[in-house]
Amino acid sequence: MNFVAFDFETANAKRNSACSLALTVVQNNQIVDELYSLINPKTDFDYRNIAIHGIKPQMVVDSPDFSELWPHIENFFTTESLVVAHNAPFDCSVLCRTLESYNIEPPHFNVIDTVKTSRSLYDLPDNKLDTICENLDINLKHHHNALDDSQACAEILLKQLECFGPEKIKPFTYTYPRR
Repeated sequence: MNFVAFDFETANAKRNSACSLALTVVQNNQIVDELYSLINPKTDFDYRNIAIHGIKPQMVVDSPDFSELWPHIENFFTTESLVVAHNAPFDCSVLCRTLESYNIEPPHFNVIDTVKTSRSLYDLPDNKLDTICENLDINLKHHHNALDDSQACAEILLKQLECFGPEKIKPFTYTYPRR
């Protein structure tokens, strides 16, 4: 299966405040590439978000804003693409709200949410990324580091594909935004 797992971290509670993004590219069920970037959200940081991910305003001062990053990644978000995220409603809304803040039309793309696949396929105490990784023996290095989280998300889906097969996973696919 081919897909890209992605993860955002935000500067504050607003969905258009992306301050980091990571993509983990999977082709033929193998991780083949990764991208990580800090993003200058051009907005205030909330201390609660900093406490979660450790990204501070001074760390993103010289980073691109999302409109500068988008041309390099937009080909991963097309109607033919499969995009995977752990808690996809959050990450997809961050993408769309951030694009809208730059007057860029949000794309339509296919999504699988590994929270939903995990909830359906496993009987775990919760469906948090770190809980699932621990139960599937996936090394989640630094939770809330976008690159580590996107890698873990990709590995979760790869394990699910291996254990349950693509036919069990395909019904979880939907188009974002929902039509």
